[in-house]
Order: sequence, then structure tokens, then C-alpha cells
Amino acid sequence: MSESQHCQSFEVRDYECDMQGVVNNAIYQHYLEHSRHEFLKNLGLDFAELTRARINLVVIRAELDYRRSLVSGDRFAVLTRMERISKLRFAFRQQIVRDSDGALILEGLIIGTALNERNRPFLPAEIDAVLC
Repeated sequence: MSESQHCQSFEVRDYECDMQGVVNNAIYQHYLEHSRHEFLKNLGLDFAELTRARINLVVIRAELDYRRSLVSGDRFAVLTRMERISKLRFAFRQQIVRDSDGALILEGLIIGTALNERNRPFLPAEIDAVLC
């Protein structure tokens, strides 16, 4: 991943695991979403403030490649970077990497856009500025 990435640390909690003793597949999306929000904060963009300004950032596509599983107590990092993919769309490229051995757990591509107050796609200046 690029050097302009964000790194968010986590530890797997017991209740995030399924009957097989591994993190439930849906939980990984929570990790990714939290990391995207923190990444935006580090860029000076507050998700809640954007929403109050009637700029709604939305996911329109999620591609997740599960490589390995995490278990309770595993410490890991979510690496996130953002890029422009079209006039109205941006992408977050994300990886989940286990701390103990550096194993790649998941690779994700999350594609999003922003919707204005009329529910129409647009790229607000705040997002455009961080993509340049």
C-alpha cells in the first residue's frame, strides 16, 4: 500500500467470533468502516460534520477477499488509503494484517461517492481536496 495510508489498531473481542471460533465475516466490515472514518478524521474530514452539511458519503460497492481468519485476542491493523477512480467516485483500498506474524487477513476495495441534498451523486470540494 502507499505511504499515504492510515493505520488503525484493533484487538478481536470474544463476541465477534462465531461458533467456529473465528471472527464472523460481517464483523470485518465493521473494522473496515471504523478505519475509514478514522482515516477521514485524520485528513480533517469529520463524517458526522459532513452529514450535518448534507454531504452523505455512501458505499456503492464492496469487494472483500478473505485470506485468513482472526481469532479472539488477535491484535491486528487495518491499513487504509484513498484514491480517485472517476469524476464522482473514490475508493478506499484496505488491508487487515495480523500483528503477531504480519499475515494478510483481508484485502478490500470499497467504492464510494457522495450524495447531495437532492440525493444526487457529486464530489464535494472537501473530498476533492484530499484526492489531489
